[in-house]
Amino acid sequence: MNPEVETKLKWRKNAVAEPEDTHWAVFAKLINSSWNGTWVFLILIITTLPTACLPHKKLTVGAAALLLEDVAKSSYKQSDLNVIREGMPAYLLLMDGMVEAWPTNKRLLIAAAQGYSSYAAAFVEDLDENYARTLYGKATDYALRSLIERGFKNPRQKSFDKFSQDLKDFGKKDVPYLFWAAACWGNWIGLNLSSMEAMAELPRVELMMRRALELDEGFYYGGPHLFMGIWYASRPKIAGGNLDLAQDHFQKAIELGQGKFLMASVYYAKYYARRIFDEDLFKSTLQKVLETPPDIMPELTLLNTVAHQKAQNMLDHMEEYF
Repeated sequence: MNPEVETKLKWRKNAVAEPEDTHWAVFAKLINSSWNGTWVFLILIITTLPTACLPHKKLTVGAAALLLEDVAKSSYKQSDLNVIREGMPAYLLLMDGMVEAWPTNKRLLIAAAQGYSSYAAAFVEDLDENYARTLYGKATDYALRSLIERGFKNPRQKSFDKFSQDLKDFGKKDVPYLFWAAACWGNWIGLNLSSMEAMAELPRVELMMRRALELDEGFYYGGPHLFMGIWYASRPKIAGGNLDLAQDHFQKAIELGQGKFLMASVYYAKYYARRIFDEDLFKSTLQKVLETPPDIMPELTLLNTVAHQKAQNMLDHMEEYF
């Protein structure tokens, strides 16, 4: 490859943000008609360039990523969920086009996985499980492809022993990929509990998240602990459930997030307080969420606004739980 072209292909370090920085990002303001026109234009350029123009495709993807980076910085602080809800489909379509243009780019793959999973969790799952199942399935596919690009071959097909052994090759720098792949995969399985094939994959998800927890327990505001809290609380004792361990993990996640990552408290109420039928804990936990300003940490405003919405909805339906 021409050295000049190769240099151009080396984007600015954050041209495609690191996985831990892309969750819920890059979709604010897309509802505006002029922005929508920009996304359509970018999608058409990215997906219609001929294969022979691969270097040009990568340059175009790089330019699009730089544009999205600025949108991402503002979207973290966005509190208007209607803007996000309406803009997400355009963002996801753009990510699909970027991945199609550069299918081996692991950062694009994990960013697309997070986008689909986030959209499903925030706006779809409570209303349409079938559609959420489709979204989580696509997120899982992208996330596992990102692991394959990092050298973790055949994550679904390899033997369980080989799967377990190969996980030991991952280091701290791989935690974002491990975490989001396990989260996406676990969400998809959670909506396919009637499938024996899907259920058979659960031990792989658990191993991946345990490895992420071992390498960096504080990643994404204690995300590995939050996942394990849900894991232990949502399973019957005969299947490995353990409410004491669940509580420990939830409380550790809340501690690591300094009480500012409000989704941790929402899930603590949903999966732990409800499971032990503690109405007072359920109510007090969710009320504390509502009393905490969503922008207590500016970069969490979007997620915390979603947490407020979920907390209020759960309180409004308390009589159905207790």
